[in-house]
Amino acid sequence: MSLDLDHLRSWIGKTETHHDIATAFPIAALAATLDRKDPPPKTGDIIPHSGHWLYFLETAVNADLSHDGHPKRGGFLPPVSLPRRMWAGGRIDFRQPLRIGDSISRESEILSVEAKSGKSGNLVFVTVRHTVRGGSTTCIVEEHDIVYRDAAKPGEAAPAGKPAPQTAAWRRELKTDEAVLFRYSALIFNAHRIHYDIDYCRDTEGYPGLIVHGPLQTTLLLDLCRRSDPRPVRTLDYRATHPVFHQETFSVNGQPAADGKSVELWTANAAGNYAMRGTATF
Repeated sequence: MSLDLDHLRSWIGKTETHHDIATAFPIAALAATLDRKDPPPKTGDIIPHSGHWLYFLETAVNADLSHDGHPKRGGFLPPVSLPRRMWAGGRIDFRQPLRIGDSISRESEILSVEAKSGKSGNLVFVTVRHTVRGGSTTCIVEEHDIVYRDAAKPGEAAPAGKPAPQTAAWRRELKTDEAVLFRYSALIFNAHRIHYDIDYCRDTEGYPGLIVHGPLQTTLLLDLCRRSDPRPVRTLDYRATHPVFHQETFSVNGQPAADGKSVELWTANAAGNYAMRGTATF
């Protein structure tokens, strides 16, 4: 499949701004999805890290969805023709807390469009910077990496994983069944079929099971920090390296640095291989 990279790069610098109100229900629903028994959130409460992903949601009508459940391409994001789209990673700077009841805004800008070739074929990486404000205060600055990939080839073997450490100072074991994936998809209004349509996953994408969302795994890493250390995370640098599938038991892990200023974070799939890796600072 040919890619007109010059055309795609014409999207660099494109911006859009969304406004929202930081209501309480999404935060309560996220806590339930994470098996947290937090008190009901109320006006003025600090929104947990990653909670900003529950606002500014795309609301494309059904007729404007493509075959994979994502909105059709060519709006704010460049119209990359490669069929598979994934959450590749990002970098987040948590500068000030967002609070329930805040009037919030998000300004987004396309920073880069890069093409690469890997073992699995063509890849296009699109990086978007989001600046989230509560009122006039800049609270979060985030760079989000999206990767587009070639279609799966029949009989194509999954890439080999890299073994993760088998022990960690902080560790939880989890299983995300269909109900958990449904709840999280509903929270972020995400109709991407890899998270709920098992036939599509197997027959079109070539996966053996439903995919655990990249932002859900990242949320679990931040939630592990929240459960394990009273200090708020200041920055998070993370990347996806391997999928996690529904019904497999996986682990969420953290290993603090000797100086206590940072922690290495990762999810590991049932085979013990890295899935999502990151470094957080306090």
